[in-house]
Amino acid sequence: MTMIHAMTIDVEDYHSVFARDWLDREGPPTDAVVRNTRRMLGWFAEQNVRCTCFVLGEVAETFPELVREIAAGGHELGVHGFYHRQVFKLDRASFRREVADAKALIEDISGGAIRGHRAPAFSIMPETAWALEVLAEEGFDYDSSIYPIRGSRYGWPGFRRDIHHVSLADGRQIIEAPLSTVNLLGRRFPSCGGGYLRHFPGFVTRMAINRVSREQPAIVYLHPYEIETDCPPIETSHLPPDRQATVEKFHRMQLRNRESVEQKVRMLLDQFKFAPLADVIDRCLESKTSSALTSSA
Repeated sequence: MTMIHAMTIDVEDYHSVFARDWLDREGPPTDAVVRNTRRMLGWFAEQNVRCTCFVLGEVAETFPELVREIAAGGHELGVHGFYHRQVFKLDRASFRREVADAKALIEDISGGAIRGHRAPAFSIMPETAWALEVLAEEGFDYDSSIYPIRGSRYGWPGFRRDIHHVSLADGRQIIEAPLSTVNLLGRRFPSCGGGYLRHFPGFVTRMAINRVSREQPAIVYLHPYEIETDCPPIETSHLPPDRQATVEKFHRMQLRNRESVEQKVRMLLDQFKFAPLADVIDRCLESKTSSALTSSA
């Protein structure tokens, strides 16, 4: 049987998120997020591929027509928070507002139910594990935020790599679909999306998906801004000199290899089968249930 992998997009606007996180400035999402998301969805339409779009609440609020287009294309909609605030910057109450408000807004615009969530910057980690309880309380069926690695900015070392039910302290359960990793020289490394797809040659991501698929489907993730090659310059003169250098270095890294992303994604679409994450989750859990019943028979 052909392995079907998950294709996901974290629908956020680079310009507003970068300004908030790095330039200490607030501003609404720009229409770059609309142009770039539509361009990616166009690639998928050519191959009859449906994906999952985890949408920021502020993007849905500013560009509701984009949410309706995603739904009309048969893609799954999920929540990516409201203002792209990492979970470790929030308490339970503010995190609840972020996800509940975004869920209600996207459901109202699309007319469909939201099942899934992905935290900004994969920021559900051991110290923010309580977020899973909030998500279950707010009616989410699954989360896909945990990177089972030991990383400098995110990660949950030792977390299970497969799609599975997580039992919570209040007796509830939520499904976790961890981001894909590969084992190399005794260590787990992140793979299959974002900067890892952008910075490394295409064959590295292809190899990673093939390795992951020996055990389970891979979860590929993209950001609309990763194909924006005409990004305008940033203004850092209002920042202290030492911080200017840090911000400008990070910005240069975010621009690196953007021109290569389209070719790499098209290669993946040619070589692998993809579906929305909810479909992949349902298929995995059904297969596990079937295997367990067979084993106990």
